[in-house]
Amino acid sequence: MIFFDTAARAARLLPAEAAHRATIEGLKSGLVKPSVDLDDPRLAVTLKRSGLKLLNPVGLAAGFDKNAEVFAQMLAFGFGFVECGTVTPRPQQGNPRPRLFRLSEDRAVINRMGFNNDGVGVFVRRLAAAPRELGVVGANVGANKDSADRIQDYVAGLKAVWPYCAYLTINISSPNTPGLRGLQDRGALEELLGRTGEAALEMERAVKNRPVFLKVAPDLDDRAIADMADAARKAPYLHGLIVSNTTVERPVTLASRHGGEAGGLSGAPLMERSTAVLRAFAGELRGELDLIGAGGIASGADAWRKIRAGAQAVQLYSALVYGGPGLVKRIKSELAAIMAAEGVERIVDAVGVER
Repeated sequence: MIFFDTAARAARLLPAEAAHRATIEGLKSGLVKPSVDLDDPRLAVTLKRSGLKLLNPVGLAAGFDKNAEVFAQMLAFGFGFVECGTVTPRPQQGNPRPRLFRLSEDRAVINRMGFNNDGVGVFVRRLAAAPRELGVVGANVGANKDSADRIQDYVAGLKAVWPYCAYLTINISSPNTPGLRGLQDRGALEELLGRTGEAALEMERAVKNRPVFLKVAPDLDDRAIADMADAARKAPYLHGLIVSNTTVERPVTLASRHGGEAGGLSGAPLMERSTAVLRAFAGELRGELDLIGAGGIASGADAWRKIRAGAQAVQLYSALVYGGPGLVKRIKSELAAIMAAEGVERIVDAVGVER
């Protein structure tokens, strides 16, 4: 672990996207084999609606392992679940470079990657090669930029990954594919959830117990949140929401010279807004769907805030850039200490207490 922390610091000397690729290649090389520690049993959680059983509630968000290359290694670092993707039906290069920026002064990242990936064919071959007992691995699906029918892309992606993952996420909240967030509008969302729901019910007859989540943006007002919650609860096959993706807003507090770059902002500046949106969804849904909290998590205290706002589990990614691979172990340790200090025996007992 010390070796890998040193390598991670060295990678930060490279441009952001090159550093990410170097990290993936380093993990694939097998030179670093993280030791597997048993999780504190108090951290185990079973999501109510989906039934997903997690050894701990700290997950790796989509975006780190876009092409399902290193999910086994990231599980070994201690994540309770890992979400691969976003993957599209056909390979695509994404947006022009540079498209990934560190905002070190702000403990943040801006990306405008544009769903760059190797395509669903390569993706599922890698997932299919993994042993079934490995752990909870999810698949995040998206639409190709030039698709004539984006909803059909989600249907195709869902069907392709269904047999090979523990759960699926429908990602309509990236700001880096023009028009994609339009699928969050009520009419488009109802059509999307209807068509993907029909596909899920079809797949369920062959391979059961594949929960489906919807990943939403933080840039939503109260009316949009209420409309999306209503559409979600009425969907024919949907188990929960992931709240949230990156934001297109730019807080005035940003200090980095990259603060004006186009794309989605993630990391510490997203914590307040994403948690407020999470709390609003929790208030609308009142336990009818599972909620996974994402956006700005860098400590056990951050994870605890998401849980108390209504999340049963959490995800992080950007904080790894600054905290290194030992971050997940530290977050779990801090989370267990907070639970002990507050006399909370189970994660579920704290979910939504500040809703």
